Amino acid sequence: MAELVLGLGSSHTPMLSLDPQYWHLMGEADKNNPELVSVPGGELCSYEELLERADPNIPKHISLEKFEAKHKAIQKAIATLTQTLEEAAPDVAVIISDDQDELLFEDNMPTYSIFWGDNYPLMPYNREGSESPIAQALAAGWGDVEKDVPVDSGLGRHIIEYMMEAEVDVAQFRRFREDYGGSVARLYPSVHGGESSFVKDTPPRPFTMPHGFSFVIKRIMNNNPIPIVPLFQNIYPPNQPTTKRAYNIGRALRGAIESWDTGKRVAVIASGGLSHFVVDEELDQMALKGMQEKDPEQLYNLPRHRLNSAASEIRNWIVAAGATEHLDMDLLDYVPVYRSPAGTGGGWAFARWM
Repeated sequence: MAELVLGLGSSHTPMLSLDPQYWHLMGEADKNNPELVSVPGGELCSYEELLERADPNIPKHISLEKFEAKHKAIQKAIATLTQTLEEAAPDVAVIISDDQDELLFEDNMPTYSIFWGDNYPLMPYNREGSESPIAQALAAGWGDVEKDVPVDSGLGRHIIEYMMEAEVDVAQFRRFREDYGGSVARLYPSVHGGESSFVKDTPPRPFTMPHGFSFVIKRIMNNNPIPIVPLFQNIYPPNQPTTKRAYNIGRALRGAIESWDTGKRVAVIASGGLSHFVVDEELDQMALKGMQEKDPEQLYNLPRHRLNSAASEIRNWIVAAGATEHLDMDLLDYVPVYRSPAGTGGGWAFARWM
């Protein structure tokens, strides 16, 4: 039978591939980000409203010197992930990530979906050839060459069939359309009461691999990928999974891998998180503690309202934690980065289960 030999977890923000001298540009862009949420309320709010509530000590964390030190720590952690993957030499990697207005829209947005075609095409980012530092970082972090990434369709199908037998519902797809586009409403509570009315519209355009998956190909596998199986987990309301559901999906994933009648060695890789676009260090530490201590109850009890906006990607890590209960988590680094006085930025984390 196959063996689950390794787990990895990594944030995938463009900041990881952006020279720290330009990090302030992302802080400036946050002033117009419509997906900021309050901490700890989890309510959608404006940059100005966030700034009014912000800790006055946050500016102490914002300087080029501090950015350079954090950037160095991040690159060291990513290099360790790459080295760990190379040394473990798995035959296939199941990548657990999400879609953010890329392939999945309100015409069909499953909670879980698995791609099991023979190859997964990766289109380069920054196809317009922009010379802006952020556009260059997107290409450096999420893909700079066109590539057909091999997929272990046999494992993909086996996971789907195993989960159906285990009464775990997952969607599946094998092919792509020519264009993808649509709308996704951000059904989060508003700081003004009620529910946010913000809807993000994406014009139809050619697209294939969401950045959460392409980051792994580009930065962790260095554009030399082993066969993968992409597992999509939805992060948007109303059908976000609970953290308990995410953990148990991970357990089912391990069961599927270990019942696969091959001698292959398999890794699982969680991509995304932790808290962003507003730093929530307390939430991040709660999640990391629960994973390090192999305590599902701590993860089940994470405050759901604080998992709004992009912090929802913490669920990707929870799936990996559920799949790797038999392994020990080694937290390589946790690097909270504040990029504006309002507290915008993220808690970037890097870990391995061995």
